[in-house]
Amino acid sequence: MAESGAVGVLLPGVSHFLKATHLPPARELIEAGVPIAVATDFNPGSSPCLSMQEIIHLAVRDFKLTAAEAISAATINAAHAVGLGEQIGSIEVGKQADILILDLEHYEELPYFFGVNHVAKVLKKGKVVYRNR
Repeated sequence: MAESGAVGVLLPGVSHFLKATHLPPARELIEAGVPIAVATDFNPGSSPCLSMQEIIHLAVRDFKLTAAEAISAATINAAHAVGLGEQIGSIEVGKQADILILDLEHYEELPYFFGVNHVAKVLKKGKVVYRNR
């Protein structure tokens, strides 16, 4: 997979909701050089979860990703998984400014404080589309 340029998309919400005892080999994929993405796979039968914040929490807790790996999996790697990594998924000159600002002291708090909406502000194409305060 690493040589093919494929991105492995993992679904922590599915594993959690279905009480899976066999989890995907996330750490082994990373160590083999395979970029992984995480997604909700919002589905009433297997993952009725819309919260990417919760998915990041589950990726850290169940798949043993670091906070940085889980955030990358939810952003830049997810963008590459759908063929849009050159336009979105990271803050870089020339990319679309889709930015989520969270009310946290440090990024490592995101998977730790689960079940809480940390969103303070959302920018889409550089314009504020949501403000929580």
